[in-house]
Amino acid sequence: MSESAKWYVVHTYSGYENKVAATIQKTVENRHLEDMIFDIRVPMETVTELHDTGAKEVERKMFPGYVLIKMIMNDDSWYVVRNTRGVTSFVGPGSKPVALTDKEVAALGMEKLEVKLSYEVGDSVKVIDGPLEGFIGVVDEIDLANHTVKVTVSMFGRGTPAELKFGQVAALEK
Repeated sequence: MSESAKWYVVHTYSGYENKVAATIQKTVENRHLEDMIFDIRVPMETVTELHDTGAKEVERKMFPGYVLIKMIMNDDSWYVVRNTRGVTSFVGPGSKPVALTDKEVAALGMEKLEVKLSYEVGDSVKVIDGPLEGFIGVVDEIDLANHTVKVTVSMFGRGTPAELKFGQVAALEK
């Protein structure tokens, strides 16, 4: 994928989000624009609704009236998206679309980064940052979702559990 592709937010008529996303996707396929428009999403969340009959999990739009598009912004891609039936505008001042920042994209969970660690559960690691810097410990648990690792470090002859970020520990050379 191109490095210049960014996520943009498109405002649509309320209730037309899925139709707009499908129409843009079909246009991309028909006009062979896969090298300019990479991904089209309507962010959804699972919510538990309480009814007389009990709790029920339902999918709900996170941002009604908006569609997120990962694309390279140029005249052609702008024209295709802007002239899709149901699209009212790009989000940004005037007619200038503003891309989401990397921080905003991460907060939305739109792109998952694959994490490769040089250690696994049971391996010995050295704490390289934070108040426990210099201590050696054993990995008890790895939490990929929160980018944390639970390590038991030996302090004063006792095992002390600590939860650290991935960047705070390094594998010991074997």
